[in-house]
Amino acid sequence: MRLYDKPAHVLYDMLVNKEITSVELTQDVLSRIDEVEGDVEAYLTITREEALAQAEAVDKKIAAGEKISFLEGIPGAIKDNICTKGVKTTCASKILEHFVPPYDATVMTKIKAENPVILGKVNMDEFAMGGSTENSAYHVTHNPWNLDCVPGGSSGGSAAAVAAGTAIWALGSDTGGSIRQPASFCGVVGMKPTYGRVSRYGLVAYASSLDQIGPLTRDVTDCANILNIIAGHDEMDSTSSAAEVPDYTKALVEDVKGLKIGLPKEYFVEGMDPEVEQAVRTAIKKYEE
Repeated sequence: MRLYDKPAHVLYDMLVNKEITSVELTQDVLSRIDEVEGDVEAYLTITREEALAQAEAVDKKIAAGEKISFLEGIPGAIKDNICTKGVKTTCASKILEHFVPPYDATVMTKIKAENPVILGKVNMDEFAMGGSTENSAYHVTHNPWNLDCVPGGSSGGSAAAVAAGTAIWALGSDTGGSIRQPASFCGVVGMKPTYGRVSRYGLVAYASSLDQIGPLTRDVTDCANILNIIAGHDEMDSTSSAAEVPDYTKALVEDVKGLKIGLPKEYFVEGMDPEVEQAVRTAIKKYEE
């Protein structure tokens, strides 16, 4: 297994134990981009040189015996409707083709404080209005598991990058499913935090009373750790919650005994895979008994 296949928490341990360097990890992910990006097309902007410089800085810190934070030195990508100082933020629209924000979104300020490696900005439905990432003004993003299929949207670039190994983690935004749906389509973990849990300052709005920024990751552990980083009150967002931020990793348990998963009967539609339908119907029947 190459490094790009591993979740962030495993890579963090490898960095701390000096089994790998951030430069090696970053080069591996960049090589993966070179291999598959021509087919997947998850990215709108790739900041290759900046990423390698960030990785080198982290390696120097580790070599000096300094402690590193969870995301430090680990490559990730940012949905292109989240403002990034000095890096284009187009919202996948020709209207903002040359827009370079003079400031960072609050989530970027928090993320950058962790010293991760930022690989660039990823594709989306234009202004987040869509559910397939076919509606970008630049190009269509493809599902890395099947290039003939869509990755979902509007955070399709974020989900496709994580699934393809062209990013270890990513940030997306969700108004009515724009993190959760592409995460499902691409087989990764995606979470829309409770409204107000994460600052919207610097997120180009679609529907301000619904928009939330959230993580897309390889597993739930990574998702919890990144939510720890980006959650919290922000005076720049009057709708952000002042409630205390818990440690979300405390909710991670291996024992799922007694857990029940429900699927409403109304979700069954014509054309559903027969084996899947039968399995679900059997489970429902058993539960009803």
